[in-house]
Amino acid sequence: MLRTREQAEAIEDKLLAPYAHRSSTSRGRAYPESPHPHRPDYQRDRDRVIHSQCFRRLEYKTQVFVNGTADHYRTRLTHTIEVAAVSRTLARALDVNEDLAETIALAHDIGHSPFGHVGERALNDLMKDHGGFDHNIQSLRWTELLEHRYPGHPGLNLSWEMRAGLRKHLSRTPGETLDGQAIGPFQSIEAQIADVGDDLTYYAHDVDDGLDAGLITPEQLLEIPIWRKALERARREFTAMTQDQEVAMAIRGLLDLQVENVLERSAEKLAEHQPQTPAEVMACRERLVDFTPALAEELKPLRAFLFEHVYWHPSVQSENEQAVEMMRKLFAFYTEHPECMGRQAQERIAAEGVWRTVCDYVSGMTDRYALAEHHRFVGSQAKF
Repeated sequence: MLRTREQAEAIEDKLLAPYAHRSSTSRGRAYPESPHPHRPDYQRDRDRVIHSQCFRRLEYKTQVFVNGTADHYRTRLTHTIEVAAVSRTLARALDVNEDLAETIALAHDIGHSPFGHVGERALNDLMKDHGGFDHNIQSLRWTELLEHRYPGHPGLNLSWEMRAGLRKHLSRTPGETLDGQAIGPFQSIEAQIADVGDDLTYYAHDVDDGLDAGLITPEQLLEIPIWRKALERARREFTAMTQDQEVAMAIRGLLDLQVENVLERSAEKLAEHQPQTPAEVMACRERLVDFTPALAEELKPLRAFLFEHVYWHPSVQSENEQAVEMMRKLFAFYTEHPECMGRQAQERIAAEGVWRTVCDYVSGMTDRYALAEHHRFVGSQAKF
């Protein structure tokens, strides 16, 4: 027996909490479409994100370590997949829409520049007199304008709830709306889940990558109280482990501690506010999905440790400086020679101007394509 879209929507209506978004009550898409016979709206959103070019490019974009410098470091894509997995866990436990939470997580970084946050800062500096650059806003540009897969409309034509979920910082702007509908002061519960899932995931995987890179050691991590707590948890669960297994189980424990804490805090806040609709979640006076204040304090030493020993490590900084210099030169070249950009980019210049078009073009590149284009047009090859 085939499950129809209507049956899938009926299951959502029966099982989800009252404050969860439901496909059957979606506010629709900017460009109306016929419903799919089997897939609810948020499933279609997820599939559109996964099949998009901007999503595929995440495989070759830096998370912390420049893509291609080793086999096992996280890329922007593997980070995104981990965030999506955690988001689905949180959404299922809180009885909210798993498809929507997962899709927001999958799309949250599709507007990211090559070379991670240093690339983002470089582009923002280059664009300071032309509107700036922010990867969250760029994710919106890709989903609403820059992808060209579908006839009849620009972008991916995602649902209203999905587009609202990507407006991470804009939702906090007083009076902010999307298609005339308010989207703040806080996001939907599914969007809040994807947001906190991003934070708790990188704490764990940046420790993992830092250890793999040899920038930090298990002994150094013993200085961090929350790491010791995660390690003790692993040792209680597993009595016989190699050191590598012990570290792996401690990283798993660090992730589990955060997930359990977020669920505990969220359950308390939902019981306190008792929202009955998604709109009531967005109108709340505080976030409903977050760490407890106590755990947020416990995470601060770990965050400071990662900045000192991983993000600001001389070897990482050296790679970052090369990347920034390369991006500046490549950006300058394209502003002087826009005819060297791709056809679709050149066609947008009349509407967007040279600077914004170049920013879109460069920010959409993978690390390796940016390196190749720099070598092709500027004439020197960065050595990472």
